[in-house]
Amino acid sequence: MRNPSLRTPTLACVFLLALAEPAAAATVSGNATLTTDYLWRGTSQTQGDPAIQAGFKAAAGNGLYGSVWGSNVEFAPETHASSEFDFVVGWAGNLADDWALDLNLTHYRYPGTTADLNWSELNGTVTWKQNYWAQVGWSNDALATDRNGTYAQLGARVPLGEQWRLEGAVGHYWLDDAYGDSYAHAQLGAVWAFKAPFELRVTAHATDDSAKRLFPDLAGSRVEAALQASF
Repeated sequence: MRNPSLRTPTLACVFLLALAEPAAAATVSGNATLTTDYLWRGTSQTQGDPAIQAGFKAAAGNGLYGSVWGSNVEFAPETHASSEFDFVVGWAGNLADDWALDLNLTHYRYPGTTADLNWSELNGTVTWKQNYWAQVGWSNDALATDRNGTYAQLGARVPLGEQWRLEGAVGHYWLDDAYGDSYAHAQLGAVWAFKAPFELRVTAHATDDSAKRLFPDLAGSRVEAALQASF
């Protein structure tokens, strides 16, 4: 039987509590993306095929927030997985003038599948000057395996004028409990904010050989191009 400590039957209740502050109205934002490949932690979630993605976020004045994000996916045929929805509840705010913190619980859900692919993860991200970040994620049901998994990432963005910026990150996923191995990945991309609210992003991804062994045909070197609109 799975450990239920990170399962999320109460996500809806937590989301409502996050927006219950009467002193400040919630702000709502969203985004929509068309991408040539859905890459997550260095591996393709669509077998290298394009994806359409969209998300919405509601945040209260006290820093509590809730969001939902969705994308098409393509896993092994026997799972019948065709869509993913990420439900997030958390808190984000400033720790000091240059430092910010985001703590959240993310629930990954794959409706209509024949296997139990749903799982949840605790995440924390520290950001410095809005351009440098360190992230750690942990789950006792990593990738729906009923085993522990820890993910860490370091990233940076470098503005190049008003319309251009570079973004890069390196990450490591410890999956020894689940798969007896761990892997590393890296990505480097250029973003062109050519006309608000649209951005064009081209990102090169690479993984180590461990990722290729763990996820054949989904890891390795890939280039992703995406058009995104934020509102």
